[in-house]
This record gives sequence, C-alpha cells and structure tokens, in this order.
Amino acid sequence: MNETMEVGGALLASLIEAMPEPVLVVSDTVRLVAANGPARALFPQLRLQAPLTTSLRAVDLHDAIARVLNSGQAENISWLDRVPVERLFQVHVAAFQSSPARFVALTLHDATESRRLEQTRVDFVANASHELRTPLASLLGFIETLQGPARNDAEARARFLAIMLEQARRMARLVDDLLSLSRIEQTLHLRPRGAVDLSGLVRHVRDALTPLAQDNRVILELKTEPAQVRGDRDELVRVAENLIENAIKYSAPEPGQDERRVWVSVAPRGSYGVLEVRDEGPGIAPENIPRLTERFYRVDVGQSRAKGGTGLGLALVKHILLRHRGRISVRSQLGNGATFSALVPLYEA
Repeated sequence: MNETMEVGGALLASLIEAMPEPVLVVSDTVRLVAANGPARALFPQLRLQAPLTTSLRAVDLHDAIARVLNSGQAENISWLDRVPVERLFQVHVAAFQSSPARFVALTLHDATESRRLEQTRVDFVANASHELRTPLASLLGFIETLQGPARNDAEARARFLAIMLEQARRMARLVDDLLSLSRIEQTLHLRPRGAVDLSGLVRHVRDALTPLAQDNRVILELKTEPAQVRGDRDELVRVAENLIENAIKYSAPEPGQDERRVWVSVAPRGSYGVLEVRDEGPGIAPENIPRLTERFYRVDVGQSRAKGGTGLGLALVKHILLRHRGRISVRSQLGNGATFSALVPLYEA
C-alpha cells in the first residue's frame, strides 16, 4: 500500500481539494503525497510520490518540515519564492498522524500583494512627509530671520515674504492633492453616472489656461469633435487641467528659443471619448514612462518643484480615470515631445 493510501488517499484528496488556498501534504520521508488544485496551479512542476526537494527548491520550507516532524509542534514561517517572479508566502506547517505513518501539511497564503500595499503605504507616508518638510523648513527659517537679523530690513522682508508665500502655496497644493487623492480612492468602486460633454469641458479648460500658456510662450491648438462621456465633470476637469498644464510647463521654450505648440484634441474612438494632449517638450525616456503615474515619482525632481509640481498630478489622473473605468496612455521619445491620452467611456443613455 503506498503512502497516499495510508492517509486515506481519496478522503485526503477530497478534503484538501475543498480548501481555497494551496495545500501540500508530505510524508515523514518528505515525499509529496497530495496537492490540491490551487497548489498544482501555483507550482505546475509538482510530482506526486517524488521527494519534495525535486519540485520545490526552498531551504526554509524543507528546514521547517524537518523541525515539525522532529518536534510535532506546528510552525508559521515566511517563504520568499524568487522564481519565476518574486512572491512572498506565509506558510503554516503542521504534522498529523495516520498510523503507522506521520505526515506534514503545508498551507500557503500568498502575502505578495499585502507586502506590496504595506510598502506602498510606508513609501507614501515617507514621501508626503518629505515633501511637506522642505517648504515648512523654509518657512521656519525665514520667520526666524525676520524676527532676528532682518527685523528692520524692509528690502529683505519683502523678498523673504514673497518666498514664504510661494512655499506656503506649495504646501497648500500638496495638501489639496493629498486630500483629492484620498477622496477619489475612497470612492474608487463607485462609477460616476452623469453625462459630460468632454469637448465643451476641454474648451473651458483651454480658455482658463490660455494666460499660463501665453506667459510660457506656448501656443495652444485645440481640435474637438462631439464626445459625450459618462463621468463626474469636476473630476474630468481635473484630468484636463493636469494634462494640459503639464504640457505647457514642461514644453515651455528657453529664453531665445521660438514659441512652442501644444496640441489638444477630443474625439470619440470606439467606445471611448479620448482627450489627447501632445507637446513639443524634451520627451520622456522609455524607462520612466511606466512609473509616471506613481505617487511622488518625478523624472526631474528639481524641474518639477521649480514648476510648482507636487508629484501627485498624474497619480490623480490615473485614479480618476480608474474610477471612470477608463485609462491613461503615454507615448514619447526623447527629443520628440510626449503624447498623453485619457480614455473615458462614452455615455450610453
């Protein structure tokens, strides 16, 4: 009688097959005697009746099995599987007896996503704290200077107050973006239901940003076709403002250079209304494009801060479009500008 039969083969297989998480059962000779569907899907290389070491090369896992067989005490361990992609598992290892043999059951819980979310939260708090600390330090420094050495210096006072106002506005923009991002994340599962004239909305945003374009010597060119989308008007205004304002600021010519253009278009495409913003800026390196919508990610930190960026604009755009069941796409080449496309589902009455 083989080892699977010794633990009641059919009954054991039925029992672990009913479990939602991957489960492996090994004998006291560390041969794999059973594996449920989730385990087989996770590790296609598993071979029943073969030593577990031939299927899974995991020293921590094999050491835990040996300890549990020796002591009889269950253990919980973390196992980082690096092939084919890095995954973190929380594994419960427990022994049981089926006379005359002993067996070990391993229940695996994939904690990869939990670890990623926790790391994202830690990074977010660290980045937000850093972004707030910098202007706050400037404000404190200038206040101390105005209270001390520059108390009676009218020229220095005027210069410092202008810088303090700029830093305070930067903090206000950052707090506003953080609150907006938090609000959108809380309602991410609630899809907007209203009908929005995307072309009219973008014309309104173009008019509002024309003075900024003129100040930066950028010509805005707009071409629109009727496109009624399903969405929240205020949030879609935020999307258009972010994309067009970024194009203006980051494609602005240097002194002595000719004016540059930013092309903005709206048109239906398949089941989406598409807002496309194309600039004549420096372009974006291919390795940076996948990370553009990460919170606080900047291609050029100094340039972004100098232009008043908070590092959250494209993250907001991404989350707003996700809530609308749309998406953002980016095409760019270094030296040839960039094209940002926001796709929003068309409204169907």
